[in-house]
Amino acid sequence: MPLHANETTPERAAEPVAVRPQFAQDLETGEVPKFALADDPMPAATAYQIVHDELMLDGNARLNLATFVTTWMEPEARQLMTECAEKNMIDKDEYPQTAELERRCVNILARLWHADESEEATGCSTAGSSEACMLGGLALKWRWRDRRRQQGLGVDRPNLVMGANVQVCWEKFCRYFDVEARLVDVGPEVAHLTAETAAAHCDENTIGVVAVLGSTYDGAYEPVKEICDALDSLAASGGPDVPVHVDGASGAMVAPFVDEDLEWDFRLPRVQSINTSGHKYGLVYPGVGWIVWRDASALPAELVFNVDYLGGQMPTFALNFSRPGAHVVGQYFNFLRLGRRGYTDVQAACRQTADWLAGEIAAMDEYELIPRRRGIPVFAFTTTPAAPFSVYDVSEVLRGRGWLVPAYAMPPGMEKISVLRVVVRNGFSRDLAEMLLDDLRTVTRRLGAGAAVRVADATERTAFHH
Repeated sequence: MPLHANETTPERAAEPVAVRPQFAQDLETGEVPKFALADDPMPAATAYQIVHDELMLDGNARLNLATFVTTWMEPEARQLMTECAEKNMIDKDEYPQTAELERRCVNILARLWHADESEEATGCSTAGSSEACMLGGLALKWRWRDRRRQQGLGVDRPNLVMGANVQVCWEKFCRYFDVEARLVDVGPEVAHLTAETAAAHCDENTIGVVAVLGSTYDGAYEPVKEICDALDSLAASGGPDVPVHVDGASGAMVAPFVDEDLEWDFRLPRVQSINTSGHKYGLVYPGVGWIVWRDASALPAELVFNVDYLGGQMPTFALNFSRPGAHVVGQYFNFLRLGRRGYTDVQAACRQTADWLAGEIAAMDEYELIPRRRGIPVFAFTTTPAAPFSVYDVSEVLRGRGWLVPAYAMPPGMEKISVLRVVVRNGFSRDLAEMLLDDLRTVTRRLGAGAAVRVADATERTAFHH
């Protein structure tokens, strides 16, 4: 079943079913089928040009302020990743040094997040944070099930508590692995899970609470320590003893460098696992995530497979099997290249740019910021009553200048508010931010002028008919 089915329309029905290269080399002016293999090969240069030209219709990734993923890496990193693209990192016997670099990265992250340094870290790389979240959720479910069975209790109604602002991968986990998703409505004052709402939704069947460090809606850190404190009080009063998983897809690679005083990680005994996206603020191109557990006991042994693979014994705990080693190598390159000070400089620069740009937009009469709280370099804003247009109008017109700024409704509890969101990443410089601001001011003037013209036209038509 195709995941991206084409809608059948009259226009689609008349769509050409062939690609016509129309390039002069080798007299190639014929056509090849779009949806079937051609009978004969074509020169590599021609195939490249066809695909290259079609991809020009994609947006410019560097101007995509919707995405959290990295859109710029240094040439040396790109070269290393190209050199490793053909390495299947699951073949650990054949590529032992790639496996070693993965092990080093897991240990670096474990120490960054204050795990016990006397032990070898427990964790692995993944295809992204979505897979990492699935693995973290599975470990929570298995540990809950083991505890319940030891107590002679039923294991047929597990639930997972999280704010309605979580990334959709958590809803996927619950659906795929038969767990009730207890999505806590947010807002209108706070667009994320709180300590009180988290504890109030827990019961004996709760496998864990997911706390998000860097909400995709407004960038805010959820109060992990306060949530853990509330769950401590719940357990101390005779309630269930509920563990916490921190979804640090973005924030787990920001907070350790620019919010060092914030307690959110393994310093809190209730936190059992943490995931992050190496391809977000870990500064690697899309294709790598990480999951780390507090210690070996937090990952049930029965979830780890020891398999014979290409001549060797290999422990594995992952949903994906074959995967290129390039992204793990890219992550290790960044750890070597930047070190703690380098990551601090990058994330601090991103935050400074986000703060400056948010302040400039807030000063415009037509916009107001969604209340900003401590978090990643992300902010959201909406239109004021003074604006005769919507955030969706702004998003659409900005696209004409190449800017991809998403407009969307806030999560349940705040869904009547629609916003524009800006993600500031490494590579989105202050110069680019100034260009975006200039274009936003121009778009705002044009949309306002267009609304005035439409009102005047309507007034004239009304007067004529009367």
